[in-house]
Amino acid sequence: MNSSLLYQSVDALLTRRNDTPLIRDFDASKQVELFVTLKQFQFSGQLVLTDVMGREWIVHLYRGFIVYTTGGDHPVRRWKRNSALYLRQQPADISALQYELVNTTPEDFDTCWQYQLLCLWVEQQKITKEQAARVIWSTIVEVLFDITQATQVTYELRPNKTLPKRLVLIDAAQAVAEADRLWQSWKAAKLADCSPNKAPAIGQAGELQQRISTSVYQTLSQLLEQQQTLREMAIDMKQDVLTVIRSLLPYIQLGLVELKTIADLPAPIFSSSTPSEARRPLIACLDDNPWVSQEMEKILTAANYRFVGLNDPLRAIGVLLALKPDLIFLDLMMPNTNGYEICSKLRKLACFRHTPIIILTGNDGVIDRVRAKMVGSSDFLSKETVDTNQVIGVINKHLKQIHLSEPAL
Repeated sequence: MNSSLLYQSVDALLTRRNDTPLIRDFDASKQVELFVTLKQFQFSGQLVLTDVMGREWIVHLYRGFIVYTTGGDHPVRRWKRNSALYLRQQPADISALQYELVNTTPEDFDTCWQYQLLCLWVEQQKITKEQAARVIWSTIVEVLFDITQATQVTYELRPNKTLPKRLVLIDAAQAVAEADRLWQSWKAAKLADCSPNKAPAIGQAGELQQRISTSVYQTLSQLLEQQQTLREMAIDMKQDVLTVIRSLLPYIQLGLVELKTIADLPAPIFSSSTPSEARRPLIACLDDNPWVSQEMEKILTAANYRFVGLNDPLRAIGVLLALKPDLIFLDLMMPNTNGYEICSKLRKLACFRHTPIIILTGNDGVIDRVRAKMVGSSDFLSKETVDTNQVIGVINKHLKQIHLSEPAL
């Protein structure tokens, strides 16, 4: 590959300002031109694009074909969304991911951990190449959409940085065409200035309550208090993101609902477990309420337990099978299923026959307690107030019964 000719060809697309390689109006046609040029020179490596706000996207290429893309506002949220959508048998929760991969080394994931995970799972036959390809395609299209919305970028070519494996090679022109189709629909809805990575939040609660019915307000407030981006809301609501924002647009235009920037989720840390780490019991908590999981995590990590929080009941059993926690807290009431059903299914599995399962509930009725015992729960704990002493007390009680050493408090 003649690097000098490649840069000259790419420079023909650019308007330079103070020797900065700047691409103005980086629309679909210019994107295709750029990728066609890289394909002509069979470029392998990274194409790094940066907008005026400092956001950086990395396009991993092999001979001009796209292997994977990452970067932008929410690379971890993007991974969680796409894995939840296309890899239902694999953990999407980052904390669950860390414990499933506790025996990996940082060197295995030093470059583009999301893609490396896909390669690992294909190799272990946990997912198929077709499933991985769907994640890769969706990720690439989303990144190209965000790059298009940035309109103006600078570029850098890194020819010596390539991904070690190639699960699928994506034709850039096809991916650009799909991203442009979504972008044109977005612009036609007069949303060019609205990023799907923003999170809607109630701006003027009092006025909003006056304009809509009590039931609609309650539904809307419950939906928005989860602090999800528009893209995340669309996944949960099983709708496309354009439909979701259109339903909110009247409130946004009146200033009653605001679109706010939220941080990305923390990326997983991959490291081998030490002997002392492996001895500490792992406690799992399945609850669709993020507040409960956060409070439990604070209590348990402070008490030197390992903790994993799960919030998707439909995928919980598969994740629990992968992690095999020493004790499980299980919410009683969840969408699409309940704690009784999950507890009953877990008890039918040999590996969970003797695992302590603690039912969490906001109700403290005798009937609930009796039914919980009938499906094999070990104990019952109210979650109206997550009390540290009660949580630690019930853990110590049941871990002692199965002869697990207690962690140092």
